[in-house]
This record gives sequence, C-alpha cells and structure tokens, in this order.
Amino acid sequence: MDLYTYRGIQVKGGEPREIMDEVCIESRFRLLVNGEEVTGMVASAEQLRELGAGFIVSEGLAERVQGVEVSGNDILVGAEVKPGGERVLETSGGTAYLRQVRRVGAGPRITIDDVYRMTAAIESEDWRKTGGLHCSVLFYDGALEAKACDIGRHNTVDKVIGHAVLAGLDRSRCVIGCTGRQPAGMVAKAASAGIPVIISRAASTDQGIKTAEEAGITLICFSRGDRFTVYTHPWRVEGISVPGEGEKIR
Repeated sequence: MDLYTYRGIQVKGGEPREIMDEVCIESRFRLLVNGEEVTGMVASAEQLRELGAGFIVSEGLAERVQGVEVSGNDILVGAEVKPGGERVLETSGGTAYLRQVRRVGAGPRITIDDVYRMTAAIESEDWRKTGGLHCSVLFYDGALEAKACDIGRHNTVDKVIGHAVLAGLDRSRCVIGCTGRQPAGMVAKAASAGIPVIISRAASTDQGIKTAEEAGITLICFSRGDRFTVYTHPWRVEGISVPGEGEKIR
C-alpha cells in the first residue's frame, strides 16, 4: 500500500523531537452500477475491483456481478440489481441499504485454535506502522484466501467479500476476520454475502448482536491474544460449552 511520509514533532516524556511519520492516503471514488451512480466512496486506492463487487453483494443489491472495471476514479459494476432497499447513512458516514436480514447456512465449524490463528492473520505491517488503517481477512475452508487494508472498516469487508465474489468461491464456506467494530451494518454485510462466521478484534453493538442472531451468524468479538467473546451461535466453535435453553452466554 502506498503511504505518504510527513514531518512531525513528537513529544515523548515532555521532550519534543522531529520525526518522519507514514500516514494513510485518502482517495475518493464513484461507484456506478449499470452506468448509474450508486454512491461516492472514500477508500484506499487498491483492490478497487474487489471493493466494487463486494459492496454490491454485501449491501444486498445483487447476488453476483457480471463484471467490474476501474476507469480513473470510477468503479463500474455490471450486475442484475434486485429491487427495493432503503438507502441510509451509516455511523461511519458511508452509504448502506436497509433490507430484510438474510439468514446464512450452517457453514464451517471452527476450533478455538482457529480463532487465534485467524485473528493473528488480521494484522498487517501497514496497520502497525500507521495506526490509521483497518484490515480484514477472508478464510476459505480454513486457509487464508484474501486480505485487505483500507482507511474504512466497511471497505475492508467489501474488498474481501469482493474477492470471494470475483473468484467464484462458495461464500458459505468462508470466515471473515476484521479489526473493526461490528454494528448492525457490518454484520449485515456478511449476512448478505452468505458468510456464517465473523471474528473481530473490536466490539459489537446491541443491534450488531441482534442482527447476527437473526442471520444465524456466529459473531466473535474482542478477539485479542488468548481471549475472545462469542455472542451468537456458539455451536460452530468446537471446544466451548453451549448454554442451555434460556441461558445467556457470559
């Protein structure tokens, strides 16, 4: 990923010193579907075909895409668009489409060690250097299939979903891992794409958890070091006990 280097003055222990800092590059794009503009996007300028394909599928606008091209700052997607869907503004400032939450299939079973391994894969060198990027990974049949970093957490999920779409993968056999928190809109992206497991280093919200429960998604958050919290559908994680009916996971 291309980064800018800027001169700054860092104060540490009360002492100032000049440093050269690497920072993320913010770019703007237009997403067009069948020639019509759908939304503007602020993103990192890489994996743009995946970004376009992933947004269309993860927002439930289409099940698949017929093609994606990038022309300058325009991302041009061809797809058979489904009718309906209310356009809303997300907490991040991005665009989302409200639709009935899709329920995912049974999907893969994973182990506690898988959660640790998949979480470790989320980090990247650019993420560590800048502190200004989000990262997502896509695992397919237990193997790392794709990785994306971007200034927006939604974009990273769209990019790895877009990889699955363009590669023709069976998305019900995928797991997503990401650095970003999981409100309802983020969880709904995985649901629309038919991906049954989300692993996040960050928190969820009440509506994120509710959406995961309704969609049949296993939502794992606060996955850091040797700990994580499973909020919904824990039966996909081998080696942990499932509470009895009416009990809540703590």
